[in-house]
Amino acid sequence: MNTIILIAFSIGYALIALESKVKINKAAIALLTGGVIWTTYVLFQSDSEAIVHQLVEHIGSISQILFFLIGAMTIVELIDSYSGFDVITKQITTKNKRTLLIILSFITFFLSAVLDNLTTTIVMVTLIRKLLHEKHERLMFIGMIVIAANAGGAWTPIGDVTTTMLWIGGQITTVNIMHKLFLPSLISMLIPLFLISQMVKGSFQQMDQPSHESHILNHEKNIVFFIGIAALIFVPIFKSITHLPPFMGILIGLSILWIVTELLNKDKAYEHKITVTNALRKIDIPSVLFFLGILMAVAALESTGLLANLATALSKSVGNLTTIAMSLGILSSIIDNVPLVAASMGMYDLHTFPTNHYFWELIAYCAGTGGSILIIGSAAGVAAMGIEKIDFFWYLKKISWVALIGYFAGALTYILLF
Repeated sequence: MNTIILIAFSIGYALIALESKVKINKAAIALLTGGVIWTTYVLFQSDSEAIVHQLVEHIGSISQILFFLIGAMTIVELIDSYSGFDVITKQITTKNKRTLLIILSFITFFLSAVLDNLTTTIVMVTLIRKLLHEKHERLMFIGMIVIAANAGGAWTPIGDVTTTMLWIGGQITTVNIMHKLFLPSLISMLIPLFLISQMVKGSFQQMDQPSHESHILNHEKNIVFFIGIAALIFVPIFKSITHLPPFMGILIGLSILWIVTELLNKDKAYEHKITVTNALRKIDIPSVLFFLGILMAVAALESTGLLANLATALSKSVGNLTTIAMSLGILSSIIDNVPLVAASMGMYDLHTFPTNHYFWELIAYCAGTGGSILIIGSAAGVAAMGIEKIDFFWYLKKISWVALIGYFAGALTYILLF
């Protein structure tokens, strides 16, 4: 059974990577891969009810991510429809591409720490699409945004889902993780930023604004922008106060913005109305389904025990804590970092490695930043891939080696300091 599952996962992964060659949408492959693996799993087990129970539990966790993604994408799309990002783009006076890359990378790094890497990536990729015409250069910027978002998410408990898991589990504390991981995370962004900035030259002209902008009043633009951004910032605050999942916060924020836009549009002619309903039609549903398929596939690997076996084998064969954490980070670029971190939390208890132990801090860094090495290694990368239709091999050729250098540089910084 395990052999069939691994073969199915490997073929699915390869077809996703070769999307531009095979001309089949990666969402279709991901859904088929997830479906085939779960079907194989249930057919080879006698207790089908237990398998169904596992699947339902995983779908509960996966749906939280999907609802969050739909909510965040809708809010960002609505802000964009109202040309709300002009509030930011008009503040960007530089015409130098290198300077723009530096500014956007730092904004992404710190915004990701406050929001999370997924939401920040959606916002920043949308922003880049409004600034740059030429697709190749836009992709270089987006590659850097993915690296910056993952680096920024690693040093706060709310910036990345794996850091949040370790925080809730009691493995790390807020002030300590921010103190210990800020500099390594910053280094893991700065080195790729330096390398990519050498490939970006010249000046740029901002893209022309769409004609529908004439129907949008300035106060409407500002209202939608600031309420939309407030809704995104509200999510981590809501989570820390209520301890409810982030998707609840994003849906509450979306509902408030929905009501506000309905009120703004109540006296307008139908053709001039811009509502949440319009935004929902525009969001990239195939990307959401891709998330569903790939997370279902990884969930099956977790349920069968294959990921736990991998972590155990890694522990026995390697032994060294630093090497184990670094290896988990690199593996998280291939397999989702959430089950890998969950497996490590199950293997190593708090008696052996107490709160704020070196091992937990290094895992938080590695799992958070290691996903940048491949485009489908993190939620931020998958979101960027869906929005901008980034080719897997383009990212592998242009960005992966830069992200890998940054990953090792940040890890070395942490090891030398602590």
